[in-house]
Amino acid sequence: QVQLVESGGGLVQAGGTLTLSCEAFGLTIITYTMGWFRQPAGKEREFVAAFSWSGGRTYYKDSVKGRFTISRDNAKNTVYLQMNSLKPEDTAVYYCAASTIAAPMADSSEYDYWGQGTQVTVSS
Repeated sequence: QVQLVESGGGLVQAGGTLTLSCEAFGLTIITYTMGWFRQPAGKEREFVAAFSWSGGRTYYKDSVKGRFTISRDNAKNTVYLQMNSLKPEDTAVYYCAASTIAAPMADSSEYDYWGQGTQVTVSS
């Protein structure tokens, strides 16, 4: 049984930093493209970042480029999203996802497994 377990969310002031973790169970992240998505309250889920298993390519939403970094620790089977210079508009529930497709994708329908989400709230 596959499980993706996110952690690290919380309340932070604008300009602050948070690092989200996504530990995978039942799959090996080295063979999956791993992505982060977020869903602000009352809005659609949107792509944030992805890390493909093939070639280690990364892909970011334009508004987070230069502020967010996706990385992985294969030994811990864990993916991270380091978020710097946080803004109130980054407030959302953040989800980790895994896909067997060997390319970093922004389309949520291409992902096979999802975590339960972790809340990030950025105060102004």
